[in-house]
Amino acid sequence: MSNRTETRSSLPMPERRPESGGRRARPARPKRASIAAWVQGLGRNRAGAILLLAATVIAIIWANVGGDAYDHFWETELTIGVADFQLHFSLHALVNDALMALFFFTVGLEVRREFSIGELTSWRRAMVPVFAAVAGLAVPALLYVLVAMGSGYEHAWGIVISTDTAFLVGALALVGPRVPGRLRVFLLALAVVDDIGALSIIAFVYTEDFNPLPLLLAAIGLAGVYFTRYLPTSRGPVYATLAIAVWLCFLASGVHPTLAGVAIALLIPVYRPNRRDVEHALELARTFRQSPNTEYARQAANSLRESISINERLQSAWDPYIAYVVLPLFALANAGVKLNGEILAGAAGSAVTWGIVIGLVVGKFVGVWGASGLMRAFKVGEFGPGLTPSRMAGGAALCGIGFTISLFIVDLAIDDENVQNEARVGVLAASLIAFVVATIIFRISDARTPMARSGETLQRPVDPKRDHVFGSLDAPYEIVEYGDFQCPFCLKASGSIQEVHDVLGDQLRYVWRHAPLVSVHPNALAASEAAEAAARQGKFFEMERALFADQDHQMPGDIMHRAAEIGLDVDRFEHDLMSPEVAGRVRDDVLDAEAMDITSTPTLFVNGKRLHGPFDARSLIRALGAEDEPGRESS
Repeated sequence: MSNRTETRSSLPMPERRPESGGRRARPARPKRASIAAWVQGLGRNRAGAILLLAATVIAIIWANVGGDAYDHFWETELTIGVADFQLHFSLHALVNDALMALFFFTVGLEVRREFSIGELTSWRRAMVPVFAAVAGLAVPALLYVLVAMGSGYEHAWGIVISTDTAFLVGALALVGPRVPGRLRVFLLALAVVDDIGALSIIAFVYTEDFNPLPLLLAAIGLAGVYFTRYLPTSRGPVYATLAIAVWLCFLASGVHPTLAGVAIALLIPVYRPNRRDVEHALELARTFRQSPNTEYARQAANSLRESISINERLQSAWDPYIAYVVLPLFALANAGVKLNGEILAGAAGSAVTWGIVIGLVVGKFVGVWGASGLMRAFKVGEFGPGLTPSRMAGGAALCGIGFTISLFIVDLAIDDENVQNEARVGVLAASLIAFVVATIIFRISDARTPMARSGETLQRPVDPKRDHVFGSLDAPYEIVEYGDFQCPFCLKASGSIQEVHDVLGDQLRYVWRHAPLVSVHPNALAASEAAEAAARQGKFFEMERALFADQDHQMPGDIMHRAAEIGLDVDRFEHDLMSPEVAGRVRDDVLDAEAMDITSTPTLFVNGKRLHGPFDARSLIRALGAEDEPGRESS
């Protein structure tokens, strides 16, 4: 993306200026008393992690106090089929082979999204979590093999390679820093790469009795999944039918059928909403409002749904079931480790158990934190505000929580029941230790660098190759604004900054960064992305002026009209609006703002220090220390 330094004699200012003030981004929430509201307040990540933990505890208690009831229950045979076509499953296999395919399907959807429009679209931004993830795969496996050498189960190194994404995100929400935004993005991107590695290893290392013919049929089904996107209607039933057929082919091929979920998900299209689709949906909604009837309601609902990619619709639809049903059931079916004295004594002396504990706790920490530390030392990749070494250390420790896929590979890699129990003890112990270590690291980090202190200084220095800079790069005075194009107080601040520029001229450098308050201004994010799309044609500040000039009309059609007014190539502008680079550029500024606890706009940094108090021209000049500059008018 092209950014530029503006050197004209005046800032491109709008004509109207509202009253001064400020607006908070996080309005107070009313108190709720119901259990459902309490669960909703936890958020899906925390609630899902708590359910996963509860299911684990129940499974352990059930396996230890119920005699053989736990094993007998999960070995219950089921028959599914029609006429002569029948499949026989145990309850345990149904969970691990069928329900877990849905989990891996959502993992695949997330992988697809991150590579298409998410964090992994920019190589410079992605290389940090990618390299950290690769090191986090290799180092634990190496440590496990070294510790388990001679046990006969060195080949079970796959148990220690994977981080449990659900527990990772839930644990970060429970014990992580108060504002974990950029760390969360880093860990999610790392988890995506981690999942790709783990799934590949399951496919190539832990697959037995391979039969290529069903896999060829699966390839035909996957081709059908890809081309289903071109059907005008009824795509949902076609996707579902082909998905079942592909899953059955994987099952017959000997390749673990859960991988069918990943393969299907990678072929599901993902894209950012198209302006024309959004406008069409709005038009149908207006038609329904004018003449409410069933047909218009159906058309409006379908149009709104179709404006969002099926990838994101499926994630939104399936995520609650995965978090609240599938993963807890998986834990219930797989975490039932018997913890009698004999098994614990065996685990304490087992090279497999210790290999897993050391691989997950030490290996993940050394691999992830060590790789990111080396990249920071050699200035490779992009580390934004919030990704401090101490926070990265806490995140690296959390990566040692290897639960879902680790337990999954235990059954694939180990056939001895006693050794399986020892391995499960190792997975549970390692996950608990990793959680405790991460908690300690985060508490020490937060105590050493309180949020209030870190937010007083501009965390990311101005970069003319990245930032939108108005004025000379050599100017002695600098104002950086985190703003929102729909915020009336940002409009007021822009007027004050113009007055300061009139006084100081080339002595002032002004920088705009995005902090759209979407909870207050629904169109603010779209406006920020429009400004970034305009910047790719060298007209960021022209678009800034156009957006400020009419803050009440910033719908997609209004934005396209302004693009034409300021002389942009409208087709290119519309294409750029949908690009992941534009969305990523705005998201980076938002994460920077979050790392500095910016919750209201405008937030100004004057010569690198946060400004508290009024932002009229006279106060700004005083804060800059420029009261004695030649040409300043006396007040």
